[in-house]
This record gives sequence, C-alpha cells and structure tokens, in this order.
Amino acid sequence: MLPTANIGPYTLPNPLIVAPMAGVTDRPFRLLCRRMGAGLAVSEMVIADSKLWHTRKSQTRMNHEGEPEPRSVQIAGGDPDMLANAARLNAEFGAQIIDINMGCPAKKVCNKAAGSALMKDEALVREILEAVVAAVDIPVTLKMRTGWDREHRNAPLIARMAEDAGIQALAVHGRTRADAYRGEAEYDTIAEVKSRVGIPVFANGDITSPEQAKHVLHHTGADGLLIGRGAQGRPWIFREILHFLETGRHLPAPPVDEVEQVLSEHLSALHAFYGETMGVRIARKHVGWYLQSHDQDKRFRKRFNAIDCALEQKDSIQQYFAGLRNGEVFAA
Repeated sequence: MLPTANIGPYTLPNPLIVAPMAGVTDRPFRLLCRRMGAGLAVSEMVIADSKLWHTRKSQTRMNHEGEPEPRSVQIAGGDPDMLANAARLNAEFGAQIIDINMGCPAKKVCNKAAGSALMKDEALVREILEAVVAAVDIPVTLKMRTGWDREHRNAPLIARMAEDAGIQALAVHGRTRADAYRGEAEYDTIAEVKSRVGIPVFANGDITSPEQAKHVLHHTGADGLLIGRGAQGRPWIFREILHFLETGRHLPAPPVDEVEQVLSEHLSALHAFYGETMGVRIARKHVGWYLQSHDQDKRFRKRFNAIDCALEQKDSIQQYFAGLRNGEVFAA
C-alpha cells in the first residue's frame, strides 16, 4: 500500500518526487520524469538574489511552461530577506510550492553560506524559515541533510524548528554536508526526524532500485521518497518503483525501442528548450547516463561527445540503437 503524500493543500498522485539537481532537473527532465510516473518534480535551485535573474541560466531555470500542477521551485541563498523576496517573486511567476535549499553540499554554494552550510547556524536557519513562510501564502518546504558533519547531525532539531515556523514538508538526504556524496546514505537520522514531527517527511539518498525504495520507506516511516541520481539516464525508475511497491513484482526492463524513443525525445526537448548550441552540450551528459551500463568502454560516448550538431546527435543515437536490434532488452 502506497503512502498518501500531501504538501499543504496538494495531494500528490504518488509519493515519488524528482529531487532538485542543479544542471539536471530542467523543464525537459521534469516533464519526462512526470510522464514516467513521478508524482512531483522540483526545479533546479534558483539563486535568491533577483538581481542575477536576467542571466540565461536563471531564465531557463525559472521556465515552467506546460508543467502539471503543483509546480515546486527551489530557492537557494543565505539572507532571510533576500530569500523571502525570491519566494514572493517566484510565487508571482507561478510557483505553487517554494522549497528552501539546505541540502546542497557543493563548495561554490556552501562557501556563500547557503545550501547545507546553513545547518551550521541554527539561529540563521530559524530566521530564514520564518521569513520565507511569512512572505508567501503557498506551501514552503525544506530540503536538508542529516547535519553539518557526523558529530553534528542536527536534522531532528532543525526539523522541529521548521515545523514550528510553518514549513509544510521536509526532505532529508541521508548524508551530512561533510559526507558530500561519499559512502552510503544512512536512514536512522531520517527515521528520527520522522518521529519528531507531524508534517510529511520525504527520504532521499541512494534510492536506485525498487527494493531499496521499499526498504527506505519501511525503515524510516517516511511519507515518500526523493529520487535524484537514481533517475539520471533511468527516468523509468519511477514507474518501476511504483509497480514494485503496489504489486511486489518487478516490471520488465524497458525494451530497446522504448529506450531509443525516450532518449530521442529527451534530446529533441533539450535542443528545443536551450537552442542548438547549449542543447547539444547539455545532451552529452544525459546520453552518458542513459548508456553508462551498456556502453561500458565509452567508445560510443567519446564519438558522441565530439558531435556539435543537433541533427547529427539524433542520427548518431538512431545508428547506435540500430546496432542493438539483435538484443531484446536494454541493459539498464
């Protein structure tokens, strides 16, 4: 039985959420994952300083045209007033949920006292939470890590603080800021967070298979899951997990024809969204993810990464899959 996932007034179609990932969860990827079964997809983080929003990067990150409701936008920064203003403006632009980033471990974010660096300053965290919640009349959520380092796993404390401030839901990645993405995620702290608050809690970290998804839900008691890197090159992971949670059985691996269609449509969407020059560049990493378990010697990817024309990229993918027709299942 799948848990029911609610964020404020919104009941999600299912409890599986695409985790926000800078440089990955753009509009084409969000739409694709929703089509593949995700109940919600959170935007890439938008920097809180609105004076920087004129850049092409910010403009594409704030583009939600055609996305199904509810639309969740993540904001990042370290100044309460600036974050509050960013929340207000994004709500005016159509955001229906505002997510505060206190989970990103990247140095360029943490060095600016944002992302998971904020967890080191609990007084500032309280100010930010209260300021953003007060600024908008739509749900505000918080994504964080288990703590600053393994000696300071303060996520349960911040979770209580967040609930008191009016945060509507929490997402917790099972690593500390110091861990970055090294080692394995731990879920005991997420379970403790869940036991401390009455608002929905979503577990995140190393959820790459249906079995792991079931284990994490059971171990933490979480209301749902955020799936990030597990969906890179495998957007069908959402339907696979949903099927397993509902039936206890595995879906068959996607056939070659479907994988080719999904990848080709993804490339076309990237080319259209970013324009040919940027679209071609961004497509390269996605193709690498789609083929990482199959093109193990990376010979095809090396050739593909040298292509700088959208039409040639599409032709190259078509030729690659033509070479797989003698196999019935894509190795995913």
